Amino acid sequence: MRLLPLAVPVVAVVAVVAVATVFAWAEIVHLRASRRRLGTAGRTGTTEAVVVLGYRNRGARANHLNRYRVRAGLRSLHPHATESVLVLCGGGVAGTVPEAELMARYARRRGCAGTIRLDRESTTTWENIQNAIPLIEHADAIKIVSNSLHAEKGRAYLWKLRPDLAARLVRAEDHRFGELALVKPLAAVLGLRSLRGQ
Repeated sequence: MRLLPLAVPVVAVVAVVAVATVFAWAEIVHLRASRRRLGTAGRTGTTEAVVVLGYRNRGARANHLNRYRVRAGLRSLHPHATESVLVLCGGGVAGTVPEAELMARYARRRGCAGTIRLDRESTTTWENIQNAIPLIEHADAIKIVSNSLHAEKGRAYLWKLRPDLAARLVRAEDHRFGELALVKPLAAVLGLRSLRGQ
């Protein structure tokens, strides 16, 4: 009976360690994904296109995940590029207003004064990339932004659709340690499953 009071702290410690392990694993998975399937050509010019993949949006304003993705897209813009284009992708998958338009409004509110191009039609990641191609062909450097595993899937699709453009892929600023920490474990599981066979 004297050992019983020790059982609760041991269980608590085990639970904390288990939760910390899951979060650490998710961070590592996202970090690795942010560095995979990049281009092989090396950056030779100074123009860039930053493609932000939308997420199912039900309301009349950008949801939490779309706002995060826009912020990641904005911080991915290189300050010394001679031309930067922000390409926002997403049709009205779960609502009447295309995700691209909702993200564009949010980007302007965040102070984006540069060129924004919209793909208002796509309803899948494949269509996001396919519809973005005419909007990014001019760029010397191409960045794809989402959560890290979803962005990797987008890069995989660009390699399939246009390997010449995929050779220009460079890393975006979509992974930061501790950001969206509660979302990352689930996103890691779903993302790894979605990337199978890509």
